[in-house]
Amino acid sequence: MRAWLPFLEWAPVYSKSEAANDLLAAVIVTIMLVPQSLAYAMLAGLPPHVGLYASILPLVAYAIFGTSRTLAVGPVAVVSLMTAAAAGQVAAQGSALYLEAAVVLALLSGLILVAMSILRLGFLANFLSHPVISGFISASGILIAASQAKHILGVPAAGDTLYEIVRELVPSLGSANPYTLAIGVGSVVFLFWVRTRLKPLLVTAGLKPRAADMIAKAGPVVAIVTTIGAVILFGLDARGVKIVGEIPAGLPPFGTPSFNPQLWWDLLPAAVLISLVGFVESVSVAQTLAARRRQRVVPDRELTGLGAANIAAALSGGYPVTGGFARSVVNFDAGAETPMAGVFTAIGILAATLLLTPLFRYLPQAVLAATIIVAVLSLVDFAAMKRIWTYSRADFAAMAVTILAVLFVGVEAGIVAGVGLSLALFLYRTSRPHVAIVGQVPGTEHFRNVKRHDVATSPDLLSIRIDESLYFANARFLEDTIYDAVATRPELKNVVLMCPAVNLIDASALESLEAIAQRLGAAGVGFHLSEVKGPVIDALRRSDFFSHFKGEVFLSQHEAVRELSPQTPTPVQLAAARNMRARATRTG
Repeated sequence: MRAWLPFLEWAPVYSKSEAANDLLAAVIVTIMLVPQSLAYAMLAGLPPHVGLYASILPLVAYAIFGTSRTLAVGPVAVVSLMTAAAAGQVAAQGSALYLEAAVVLALLSGLILVAMSILRLGFLANFLSHPVISGFISASGILIAASQAKHILGVPAAGDTLYEIVRELVPSLGSANPYTLAIGVGSVVFLFWVRTRLKPLLVTAGLKPRAADMIAKAGPVVAIVTTIGAVILFGLDARGVKIVGEIPAGLPPFGTPSFNPQLWWDLLPAAVLISLVGFVESVSVAQTLAARRRQRVVPDRELTGLGAANIAAALSGGYPVTGGFARSVVNFDAGAETPMAGVFTAIGILAATLLLTPLFRYLPQAVLAATIIVAVLSLVDFAAMKRIWTYSRADFAAMAVTILAVLFVGVEAGIVAGVGLSLALFLYRTSRPHVAIVGQVPGTEHFRNVKRHDVATSPDLLSIRIDESLYFANARFLEDTIYDAVATRPELKNVVLMCPAVNLIDASALESLEAIAQRLGAAGVGFHLSEVKGPVIDALRRSDFFSHFKGEVFLSQHEAVRELSPQTPTPVQLAAARNMRARATRTG
């Protein structure tokens, strides 16, 4: 039961001190999450209150089924953008079908995540390489910030790509609403200052770091309260400043989404991508925070926790959610001890939904846009781009393709292109693996590349090392490499293939090994293997390979050389020869 219900590990021993720490963390996260939830819902093209709905029941569901003690789930920028892109393909923003599509996306994502957990398919997220994810998040941050510029300027602009957004915005710059512009730019500057400068300033003034952090996290609330007051006091809504408008108060609309087979089918590919991206983002945050406290996060159980959270979001009128980096770090730093902090946060957001929603009526949309911009620009990681460019051009190519595709084609196309190119580059690299002709290091039983080290070799024995598993993509390459090496050595009597890096030999590679052995045997050259791993040997034994393989399988390359080429100097002989040369050099 504890495997499926992780809360049974901490709930029976839940203490008052833990409750006090969780409650304090919940207060801080609630202050942060309320404006973020409103803002991210707007980013997803949904009414602001939907963001609040998506931040209540999912927190409770994750507290029951999740394995991280400090992960805070809810709406996040990237998933909100993906929701807008997916729902926008089947309905117009503001329509009932659009809202239904967002709810269905949450349900589909939840079901997919739970199914992945049952089938232990968490490894599928490994196909999203770090350069692809980093590029996707950075490009999404740029795209999100650009999409919110219309709210900062107070002008209409549409578009799903950076080109479309810029094309719509540029002609409208002259008609920007000055009041909206003042509110939007002022909010961006203020929120950046609060995020980067306020806490150090308060600590310098003598405030304790924890209290300073709480005040800094309340920055968006200050911006909201101030601008709401300005709208009411000066009647800015009558001067063209767009406000949120009426937000329904009360409990979320509990119920199941309507079953529309065509809608579900149309949204399924997007739901799969949202599930994978959300899982990768969430589990990376959860594992990072768990490691700092020497706690454990189980990825397959995390799939269940996130799946339950998304199903809960769908049942309460929300949209897809995942673990957010910023709010999880805040939750951790605020001292959260258990997932009960998430339950307390849910209660706080529920109270805000019931009691405070009438106050949000005069909230300028420009402030929510500023909240989004400040949050997402921190996701843009130019340092990672430079670092990956320096280390690996291939990985940078995958990253660059992802960024360009997200910005100029679309969110879903970007991640598919990045994953596709990553897999293609992997296949290309492993189809031409590193192969080295090796010799014995004098005075040792070690064998190294003849091009890198001063080693001893024998003309009648070829020792060749393959530094990759053998499979269909590189099987023919291995054949050609060995044949070319043999063709230039007329005195050759034996070839030994070293396999210390071979973890797999598939059926295609097995046929290639048989072909190599047969062709070399016909030429009077023996073919042998050395340093083959146990699981690979077991796989070969399950076939008929050894029934017609005439060579030997040696435990070590040293043993192979000693058996096949006795005239090759032994380590003792090599060391003696080296010492003699050294003495001869000293005596002139």
